[in-house]
Amino acid sequence: MLSRVADSLYWMSRYLERAEHSARLIDVNLGLMLDYAPGTADARWRNVMASLGVPVPVGAENDAHHLLHVLTFDTGTRTSIVSSIMAARENARQVREQISSEMWEQLNRLFHAVKRTTMDELWESSPHEFLSAAKEGSHLFQGITDSTMTHGEGWHFIQVGRYMERAAAVATLLDVHFGDSLSVTDFQQQLEWIGLLKSCTAFEPFCRTYTADLRPQRIAEFLLLNPEFPHSVAFSAAQIDQALRAISSASGTQKGHRVERIAGKLRASLNFGQIEELIIAGLHGFLADIQRQCAQIHHELHQVYITYPIQTALGA
Repeated sequence: MLSRVADSLYWMSRYLERAEHSARLIDVNLGLMLDYAPGTADARWRNVMASLGVPVPVGAENDAHHLLHVLTFDTGTRTSIVSSIMAARENARQVREQISSEMWEQLNRLFHAVKRTTMDELWESSPHEFLSAAKEGSHLFQGITDSTMTHGEGWHFIQVGRYMERAAAVATLLDVHFGDSLSVTDFQQQLEWIGLLKSCTAFEPFCRTYTADLRPQRIAEFLLLNPEFPHSVAFSAAQIDQALRAISSASGTQKGHRVERIAGKLRASLNFGQIEELIIAGLHGFLADIQRQCAQIHHELHQVYITYPIQTALGA
């Protein structure tokens, strides 16, 4: 596969996953604000921005309207919902011959749906409709992709992009919520833990696994180590590892072993991790290591398959 095609498919998928994650996190926290005093809104927005890895603009620390704008419509913020969907569409446009017509039509519909809304309309009416459109549009695109695209090399690059973004995003979210310790169990009490689970579409699956006993340690274990839940870090790591192996096999070369080793190490650390041991050692350090390994996988993926030297291509 051409490197430019692989790169566009990878980033198309990452940007859509980013938009969906951001929309869900914002939607959940808007709901939580209804149960808290008005004076806590600014602090909550700052927490949301930290969870999404977005710096708070200077002078906007206490301006909820401006912070919401940065997270949703600000095209100068690469991680805003609109910017992410625009970037996903642009990457898809560059490889239209590699994706199905249904995929392009759905992404185009999503793009125009979010572009029709303005910040004033969002603030004055119900933001839930806009955020739901972003989430559901992304989900529909993923389903259409799996149903209409050949599950070959290009599809596997899409899988790597989706789960790379998801693993890093969930690790960042957990790091913001838990910090260095789980010893403080009254951190906004039950509502905060429910909000964290809903931010990962995990509340109902968690309750089916552990009942409604919202112990912080169990929440950390479920979102980090559960191998069957699609938004856990362990599940994402397994999907990354499988997709990279499939890409290496499809390319017919041995050049992917470097990135496979890193992905395999990440998967193994989550498969064999024990939450009690991770807490004793320091959960923050483990989450930081996950983010570091995700960054390494991203770097090596581009070195091996996308930005490799011409000499490597001629010798392959």
